[in-house]
Parts: sequence; structure tokens; C-alpha cells
Amino acid sequence: MKRFWDMQAVKPEVARDSAPPLRISLLEVGGEQAWDDFVRAHEDGTFFHLSRWRRVIEKAFGHKTHYLIARRGAAVAGVLPLTHVKSMLFGSSLISNGFCVQGGILARDEQTKAALAAQAVKIGERENVDCVEFRSTRPQHPDWIQKSGLYVTFRRPIHADLDANLKAIPRKQRAMVRKGISNGLTSECDADVTRMHDVYAESVRNLGTPVYSRAYFQLLKDEFGEACDVVTVLHAGAPVAAVLNFYFRDEVLPYYGGGRSQARDLAANDFMYWEVMRRACERGLKVFDFGRSKVGTGAFSFKKNWGFEPTPLTYEFRLIKAKAIPEVNPLNPKFRAFIALWRRMPMPLTKLLGPHIVRGIG
Repeated sequence: MKRFWDMQAVKPEVARDSAPPLRISLLEVGGEQAWDDFVRAHEDGTFFHLSRWRRVIEKAFGHKTHYLIARRGAAVAGVLPLTHVKSMLFGSSLISNGFCVQGGILARDEQTKAALAAQAVKIGERENVDCVEFRSTRPQHPDWIQKSGLYVTFRRPIHADLDANLKAIPRKQRAMVRKGISNGLTSECDADVTRMHDVYAESVRNLGTPVYSRAYFQLLKDEFGEACDVVTVLHAGAPVAAVLNFYFRDEVLPYYGGGRSQARDLAANDFMYWEVMRRACERGLKVFDFGRSKVGTGAFSFKKNWGFEPTPLTYEFRLIKAKAIPEVNPLNPKFRAFIALWRRMPMPLTKLLGPHIVRGIG
């Protein structure tokens, strides 16, 4: 049954003009194109707002989603993708957007934004979640608890000239790219995610992080089609590094990447990201989005060394049942013992257990 909420009463003055009433409903099958057109046209729209995440999350993790779309008449006025991430280990949160680094409300006006936020809180209260969480680059709700300084994102323009992109990389890191080239590394775009998943699973195991299932990566590739690919780096014919990339408007976003133990000596990770940038340049793309990293981690330093400047991400929380915002991240001292144990686990066991754990982190 379709559910919608008439939000006309939020601003009584709207009723005096000719504007149609604001209605918020759950996204229905067949409405995805209008949703995605709105996301692509909105200045704050991101890859992580796209409607296909709903199917990916529901199929891969079994979580309930609430994709809210606001309309005035037939025109879309705002969207808000919400994922209810529920876990015995990590609690229950309503997140925009789950398993993504960004999300939050996209709206044409303040009334729509306020109405979508209010509806998210109502859903959170109905589902009895610990909190509602919005992830974005800047704060939008001053009355919510804001958490910034933990995560940053890295973005930089891609030059039209390939050599200019190489020269824009600081000297020491540029030398690592050249080292990878001299080591005879090559790259390929994979048709499936099998090699990438094997490499990624080893990489995150060594970091003490549970791995996603191969089926999740395949779902991403199947759902997003040409907007998702895999670049695999080979040494003597064997995969040593791999990254799954997203493409949105004129941007490339390397999202899930990693390397085997020999990748460091071969400079395979540097070569891999250079290959992603090179391919993006040849496609005429304009922005390289290096993605989210936690401040103080090796990934943060790696991206800084590439000459990217960090931009803080602001995560906003509305507490429902919880007394404090959740601290579900590897820097939480509570997880140190788990991380140390995970690093010692055999690879087959981490592949078996990892997907059951990571589905609750979001």
C-alpha cells in the first residue's frame, strides 16, 4: 500500500499562493527515473543518493529501507534515502545513507528539507532506533548533534592533459607511480569482481576489518552497470591490487580498493590509483574523488601524500533511544582486541564470517 504524508500544514503561508501541497511518500517501483534525475540535477547530489542503492542494500544485507520522495504536484521537491541498519553487535540506526560515505536530504527549499527531516525522525521513533544519522559534507540541521573531525573526503580536479595530472602528484609519490611502471605492472578492467574480491579480502583482513561478500560487489556492478567498474593491477600475470570504482556525472570515485602483501614493494597501490586517474582523464572526466578516510590513519596520509587536501565530513545525529552517538569505527578502543584477533584469522574464515559482521556496521 502506498503511504504518503500531506505536509501542506508545515508552512501555512504556502496555502495562500498557488503552490501545490507538499506530499512525501515512499519511492515506488517505476519512480526511480524521476528520483535519479532530481539527484543528478541537484548541486549537492552524490552517487550515494541514487535509487539503485535501495535494491543493492536490500538484496546484499537484508536491511529495510525507507526511500522518501517529496513532490509538489508531479514535480519532485526532495529526496531522502534511509537505511535501517540493525545489528545485535552494533545497535540500530536509521542512516542516510547506509554503507555509503554521504547522503542526507536533497531538497529544493527549506520547507521540504524540514518536512523530510521530520518524517525521518518519525520513522526512527516508530522503528525504535538508537538514532537517525545523516552523512554529508556540511551541517544542515543546527539542532541535531554534529560530529565532525573524524572523517574527511579528498577531491581534486582532473586535468585534460595526462602529463599534467602526473606532474600534479607530489614528487615522492610520483616516483612511486613511476616505480610501479618500471616494475612492469599493468592494469585491466575486469568483467566481474572475483579477482578484486580476493585481493580486497586479503587487504582488509590485514587491517583487521571484516570483508564484504563477493555477492555484494557483484550486485554493485550489476545494478550500476557502466557507472561501476573494476580496475585490477597485475604483476607477471597475477593480481596484486584492485579497486572498484563509481562514476557520477563527471567524477570518478575509487571506492573499495586494496592490495596483497607484495603490493607495497611493487608500488602497486600508487600505480593502481594512477591507472584509475589515467583512464578517467582519457574519458574526459573532470573530478577525482579519493573518497572518505579517517583522520590519523594510513589511508589519510596516503591521500595527503598524493597532494589532495582533506574536506571534513559532517555527520548529524538525532538521538531517539540512545543516550550518546554511536562510536562504530576502528578507532574506538573497544574494538582493539577484535581487530588484533581478526588480523590473525585464516583468510577462508574471514571470508565466511566477515559478511555477517559487516552488514551491521553500515
